[in-house]
Amino acid sequence: MKNKSVVIIPARYASTRLPRKLLLNETGKPLIQYVYEAALKATLPESVSVACDHQEIFAAVESFGGTVFMTDPNAQSGTDRVAEVAAKMNDVDIVVNVQGDEPEIAGVSIDLVIRMLVDYPHAVAATLATPIRNRQQLEDSACVKVVFDQTGRALYFSRSVIPYPRNGITAELFQHEPPLFYQHVGMYAYRRDFLLSLSRLPQSDAEKTESLEQLRVLHHGFGMMVGVINEPTFGIDTPEDYQRFVEKLSFRHSE
Repeated sequence: MKNKSVVIIPARYASTRLPRKLLLNETGKPLIQYVYEAALKATLPESVSVACDHQEIFAAVESFGGTVFMTDPNAQSGTDRVAEVAAKMNDVDIVVNVQGDEPEIAGVSIDLVIRMLVDYPHAVAATLATPIRNRQQLEDSACVKVVFDQTGRALYFSRSVIPYPRNGITAELFQHEPPLFYQHVGMYAYRRDFLLSLSRLPQSDAEKTESLEQLRVLHHGFGMMVGVINEPTFGIDTPEDYQRFVEKLSFRHSE
């Protein structure tokens, strides 16, 4: 089996909460450039590219020397956008979808999801998780939780508390080792052939109810592996998120 891997970053121009966010450049670099440069720090992928839907993003990526492809502006999701580019890469086996709004993603995390597919040939996809250490995060429906078996194979993803503590949520539960609760981190590695067929699989009722696309993979009986990282990554979704990112960079540069 081949194990040639690539990173494809889906980059959508429109954003409801933060217009043109991937082009914001208060730091002197557009946000998409930080994501691209972070992905380049991974050691296993043979290439990094951006799958965009707008000429401004296309031009921005070209301006810093990145590889970029224009995709269908009517694509339903970032996964579809990634698949559109992957369809042109006939010699690739593993495709990593790195979100375009996560500038602090670690290269070692990208390498981890790739290794999960290399080490577990029965799986068609891999993703990441990180321990949840407080009740507020656990009960937040925006924090997607995942449960996996002893080999790392995903059992279920949910916006609800899983596993649910029958005797109540206590502080001691968050000190348990190994951790009892895990937050899903939205990076995916797919086997290319599976990725190209994913959009043709019908949505499950669970996917529609939870609004979680990854449940489609599990519903149809496919294996998805989960790698564990120590710290979550934080995406840029709001003006406040971006300002925190800018301030963090300013602090680092002043040290």
